[in-house]
Amino acid sequence: MNDKVFHVLFLSHRNSARSMMAEAILNRIGKPHFVAYSAGTEPGEAIDPETKELLEQTGFAVDGLHPKHYREFGLEGARDLDFVFTLNDDAAGEPMPEWPGVPVTAHWESSDPVQASGEPWERKQAFSRTMMELDRRLKIFINLPLKSLDRMSIQHHVDEIGKST
Repeated sequence: MNDKVFHVLFLSHRNSARSMMAEAILNRIGKPHFVAYSAGTEPGEAIDPETKELLEQTGFAVDGLHPKHYREFGLEGARDLDFVFTLNDDAAGEPMPEWPGVPVTAHWESSDPVQASGEPWERKQAFSRTMMELDRRLKIFINLPLKSLDRMSIQHHVDEIGKST
């Protein structure tokens, strides 16, 4: 890979769990070639407490993680984006701005662990399952030979990653 840094935005409904996990994971495993951000269509007030706990327990930095509205990333003067991934159907169905940089977009449906019910251990398991799924997808993503692929091939690969569970 060359010295290009790819900027990636993850979108979800509240930007309090899944998209935060994806941002934290990619910022760790993709460094220095990827920089991740996250946002929501209806952002919550804070990162979900169970998400924050899981990220901290697994050694991820949570400083600076806070919900943001996706419109921030479409404003004039906003950073060019290379990829935008929606993580839930609400975000995928939302009319999005014309993103700066004309990024490759894909839908990577991921179940919302915040909606999990059951005993506390079952909820923790749902959060862990979501985080492992995102981690696996992102490891595949960062290993794509992006430098040697054309836009159509990249689109095909990121779409396929989103279909895997």
